[in-house]
Amino acid sequence: MKTVAIIQARMNSSRLPGKVCMLIKGKPMLYYVVERTKQAKILDEVIVATSTLAEDDVIESYCKQMEWKCFRGKSEDVLDRYYNAAIVYKADYIVRVTADCPLIDPGVVDKAVNLMKEKKCDYVSNCIPKRSFPRGLDVGVVSFTALQKAWNECDNMKIREHVTYYISQHPEKFKCEGFAYSEDLSEWRLTVDTKEDFLLVGAIMYSLKGIDFKLNDVVDLLKSKPKWLELNKKIKQNEVVI
Repeated sequence: MKTVAIIQARMNSSRLPGKVCMLIKGKPMLYYVVERTKQAKILDEVIVATSTLAEDDVIESYCKQMEWKCFRGKSEDVLDRYYNAAIVYKADYIVRVTADCPLIDPGVVDKAVNLMKEKKCDYVSNCIPKRSFPRGLDVGVVSFTALQKAWNECDNMKIREHVTYYISQHPEKFKCEGFAYSEDLSEWRLTVDTKEDFLLVGAIMYSLKGIDFKLNDVVDLLKSKPKWLELNKKIKQNEVVI
């Protein structure tokens, strides 16, 4: 059974255009997302999935430079992009990662996939039934069968933009499991949607050595520097609009 992480990346972010190529310690943010995801022990492959829009040519070019595998598909229909990437790379389990989460923890990825296999689920996420991980540490794992079912059934383009939302909202159709962090840090924003987010995440990454740190290292750092969390505390997360 093949497990593939698919990292969705695009240049035309509404609030912070080009963010995936913004530099942290001299490297594009996408570098950290990919290389940290690749540290997960349970993955067979890591793929960057971008769109066919011309503005995303730069992402494909960077993937070629780094010798990463890249798939290009529809811009707004991200569910379709994932589904077709899963077909091309013959994935049985698909780990969904977004390119604005450079602090992604490979250990959390491993935990999610192991739970998926242990419970024989359709979908596993550390955001259900209630978020406790900081935003930006989100991991979702979906079986190809469930992804295909969602691809066939979901006809709402707003939902298809969010890949696994249809699955998580239909527990009567899919077996879903969630897991929690050791404490509730759901108010922390460790994703990058705005300049304020980028400043916080950049400060964290400059303070921690290398790229092998874990979520617990980030938590310890921020508890020692609580004022840093004020940088993006007022930023509101965009919600799914149906």
